[in-house]
Amino acid sequence: MSRPREHQVEITPEVLLKAYACGIFPMAESADDPGLYWIEPERRGVIPLDGFAISSRLARTVRSDKFEVRIDHDFEAVIDGCAAPADGRGSTWINRRIRKLYCDLYARGYCHSVETWQDGELVGGLYGVRLGRAFFGESMFHTARDASKVALVHLVARLKRGGFTLLDTQFVTDHLKSFGAVEVSRRHYHKLLTHALEGEGDFYCWGPGEAITGAVCLQSVSHTS
Repeated sequence: MSRPREHQVEITPEVLLKAYACGIFPMAESADDPGLYWIEPERRGVIPLDGFAISSRLARTVRSDKFEVRIDHDFEAVIDGCAAPADGRGSTWINRRIRKLYCDLYARGYCHSVETWQDGELVGGLYGVRLGRAFFGESMFHTARDASKVALVHLVARLKRGGFTLLDTQFVTDHLKSFGAVEVSRRHYHKLLTHALEGEGDFYCWGPGEAITGAVCLQSVSHTS
């Protein structure tokens, strides 16, 4: 993958959006590294929305509504959760500059969080960037079993109902493969991205603060456009 270091250009939210529209995104070496570098993988991870896979066990968990799912309720707490050490992960790439950039994008309406709550406590979630009909997943976390998985299922339901065509996962892990994630070439990714940027998805297709049940979520996930 390409990792050109940042030089003299200041990375602003506007520059960041232009980068996403060109198929690149920033990362840091570690949470303690103040610098950023641009990434444009040779092979890009995506989850085809009509090929999203969900196990019967996870579907039961979603349907049970054991987690309360909230949208854009506590975005900064989700980033904190994604940046926190976890089992098998001592630190992350989310440094102070990354945190500020994405919080600024959130304030402008281009970043969103899908959150899972239990007994009034945030126990999982994910965040990403919305541009046109594309959603660029950035990171996810959980402190309760299945909490981040449920957030992902709710994200896919929202994207499908809202007319999105691209869910970018940046890379593919074994975990994401279980949901149907695949790798595509850079050239094919740019075709998908160009198509996705031609329209405008509706992330608030159920209303900004409206919660949906697990049954409604699963119905949307299983619907094929």
